Amino acid sequence: MSGSLPYLLSALAYGAFAAYLCHRLTRRRAPRLSTPGQTMELPTRWHAQWDEQALVGGILLLHAWSVGSAVFRDGQVYVGVGVAMSAIVLVTVAIHWIGNFFYNLRGLQLLVFPAAALSALAPAVLGVEDPLPHTGFPMLTAHVVVALLAYGLLTIAALHALLLSSLDRQLRTGTLPKVLAGLPPLLTMETMLFRIIVAGFVLLSATVLSGLLFSEELFGMPLTLTHKNVFTLISWAIFAALLAGRFLFGWRGRIALRWTLWGFAVLLLAYVGTKFVVEVVLGR
Repeated sequence: MSGSLPYLLSALAYGAFAAYLCHRLTRRRAPRLSTPGQTMELPTRWHAQWDEQALVGGILLLHAWSVGSAVFRDGQVYVGVGVAMSAIVLVTVAIHWIGNFFYNLRGLQLLVFPAAALSALAPAVLGVEDPLPHTGFPMLTAHVVVALLAYGLLTIAALHALLLSSLDRQLRTGTLPKVLAGLPPLLTMETMLFRIIVAGFVLLSATVLSGLLFSEELFGMPLTLTHKNVFTLISWAIFAALLAGRFLFGWRGRIALRWTLWGFAVLLLAYVGTKFVVEVVLGR
């Protein structure tokens, strides 16, 4: 039980904060449009609530401690599927926390924090596997860090796309739930989405490139076509096509949201999905 305590504490902290947000956001009055087709002008900028930001910062430190205690043990690095899920969500929450100082990301909170509560428990539920080989290579460390940042940014992008889809449906009906009130206009949020995708795509490209270099350095051969690598390359191609469509043909709206979610779904299969099948389903 003591080994699971850091994960349990992190999950409880995220869950309690999500419950607090739900209570706070549902107390305010939901705006109503006079006609279904009317455009709603909502605030375009939100100044961070310092008490909430400080609280989330403390939870992040707790979560980082739980992930660190699982990953770094006995001078080695352990990264099983549970730890990978928890680490990706840790990076996702950290990016959200930082971004919330500059942009209105509050609508994402009710998606981010419940997911974080579940993922924080993943190492306790799914266990920690054998140590990662070749942990002494700096290239591996750089590759893992860049990959986690790419996963974190593209996770935020996928959650942002889900929020945009929900907001678009609600605006068509002429009403907004209280939890979605106060968000920026759709065009502003869509612009923000593509900025996140561009940053995530750059890091994903760096992940693929560092993977190629890392494989060559260790094994003297280029990147092999494993399930993880194939899914990663497919995801990279989807996001590349999405950005090309955006900048060349002006893709936006539902088509952009679908491509974002498809790209993220394939990326999720690339590492977390593959490790889940290998470690949990097949028990290897």
